[in-house]
Amino acid sequence: MSCRRTPRTNKCAPFAARSNPWDIGLIPCQLIRVSKPYKLVSRDFKEENTVITFPGTDAAIGGPGLAIIAGPCAVESREQAFAAADRVSCAGAQFFRGGAYKPRTSPYSFQGLGEEGLQIMAEVRDKFGMRIVTEAIDNESLELVEQYADVVQIGARNMQNFSLLKRAGRCKKPVMVKRGMSATLEEFLMAAEYVMSEGNYNVILCERGVRTFADHTRNTLDLSVVPAVQRLSHLPIVVDPSHGTGKRNKVTPLSRAAIAVGADGLMVEVHPEPDKALSDGMQSLYPDQFDELMAQVRQIAPVVRRTVVAIGARESAAVVSS
Repeated sequence: MSCRRTPRTNKCAPFAARSNPWDIGLIPCQLIRVSKPYKLVSRDFKEENTVITFPGTDAAIGGPGLAIIAGPCAVESREQAFAAADRVSCAGAQFFRGGAYKPRTSPYSFQGLGEEGLQIMAEVRDKFGMRIVTEAIDNESLELVEQYADVVQIGARNMQNFSLLKRAGRCKKPVMVKRGMSATLEEFLMAAEYVMSEGNYNVILCERGVRTFADHTRNTLDLSVVPAVQRLSHLPIVVDPSHGTGKRNKVTPLSRAAIAVGADGLMVEVHPEPDKALSDGMQSLYPDQFDELMAQVRQIAPVVRRTVVAIGARESAAVVSS
């Protein structure tokens, strides 16, 4: 608060000049916000971009290389997970996504395989060399996810589950926070602040669409949030066009747009047989469609001075630098 206005003179006087601090004749005329509500997330705290690396691999999120995270919505079986991992890893994905715990709108829908699904993903990591990204839906599941995953995901429905965010902040693995379906930019950043306030500074943000009046997509993918986040925060941000659209035919176009707008990576659902998927088959790409998506991403990446892993070689970057 910088000054007060007196009703008689209508002039501003410094706050400190008041003889009586309780004088009701002096009313505030201007409020100045002296700091952002989020501290650790802000570029005021750290100017340079955060880059999250993974020991024993060239995979990173937030560096010059685009982080490509791909796999099925849910791990349904060992055969399904391995078939998906084989195709996406050959196409250039360095991270395997898959749900072992699935928070579903209906209690009768497939809820995931639980620890069995986590064990399958651990086998995927051993065989294909990919880092594992999977969701924890509560404090109990987070205990297990932390043991198996390389990145712990906090889903959109849990973006403001503050006890879970705090618990994630105490785990030793990087945490991906997905934007809530109705979350503002500030609420999104404050969710990340909860994690960082507990000591875990390895946080990734994920834009996955917000709910609007639009009925031609499942959600409205808000790509404008990417440069907005990058202006305010040092944290990396990836885009999930699968949940962001809910339509298979929109995933590739929105992936192109996400890379063009400056996203640090993509999170894409790929299933060997989407029509038989137990979860979100309508938004999951066929493996051949993912190959085409990656080919298009490789054409766009050099324009925004980013690199993409070469086809069939997860650990060697393609020559696409400026």
